[in-house]
Amino acid sequence: MSDVEIYQAILDAKERGQSVVLATITRDSGSVPRHAGSKMLVYPDGSIKGTIGGGEMENRVIKRALELLETGQPDNLHYEMVDPARGDPGVCGGQLDVFLEPIMPDPTVLVIGCGHVGQALAELAHWLGFRVLATDDRTDMCNPEKLPHADACYPIPPTEIASTIPIHSRTYIAAVTRGVPFDVAMLPDLLETPAPYIGVIGSRRRWAMAIKQLKEQGVAEETLARVHAPIGLELGAETPREIAVSIMAEILAHRNRASAEPMKWMGTPQEAESPAGEPEAAPE
Repeated sequence: MSDVEIYQAILDAKERGQSVVLATITRDSGSVPRHAGSKMLVYPDGSIKGTIGGGEMENRVIKRALELLETGQPDNLHYEMVDPARGDPGVCGGQLDVFLEPIMPDPTVLVIGCGHVGQALAELAHWLGFRVLATDDRTDMCNPEKLPHADACYPIPPTEIASTIPIHSRTYIAAVTRGVPFDVAMLPDLLETPAPYIGVIGSRRRWAMAIKQLKEQGVAEETLARVHAPIGLELGAETPREIAVSIMAEILAHRNRASAEPMKWMGTPQEAESPAGEPEAAPE
């Protein structure tokens, strides 16, 4: 398989929101099955495109690649191809290094509900560098003209969201819907997805009503605990754009594993220095 085909397969995976690992031989010496530059793509189900030589060595690379899909971190592997009795994956006599690069889906915000808040949220999420998907059952609200900052629009009913829109481990769901019936219709299926964040707009009373109905449908309390509702951080927000800031602030805090606490500090310059005597770097 050519490099062009490998790269096209990576682009296809990105478009589907699928994680893959690119394995590339970066160095070789002596007798080896394939040489530096050879590439292989590993999918989450263990299937591959391309090859870096087959056999036990390739099997070990696939196994390690699947482990890296859990963390998203790259890795370098070194193999001696000499003596299987000592644990080598082959007898060719050479050596090679393999670089494993997890290629994860782009961070995505799925905006459910394309009213005033949804439109402001799509614009802000796009500005912050997220891929933006938008959905609403109203075709006149969910289209490129209304949402120029959305990468894709899905004018579909709430019950079809989870089965139609690709939702992966880096999809942050912001449901800014029109009422409890929409939330109750979409949430059971959304809660079965790997989305790391699901937020629902509305008052505490509205969310309490939704919880009651969802529990009556059989959704477990511990499952409902995944939902951030009411959505966003308390900023006293009122306008659609202010509410969008509140929502994206919570999404960023969740993604970055940050506390979302105020950063105000009243210490001394001496206390601000690190143990090595160097001032701490400002947050990016």
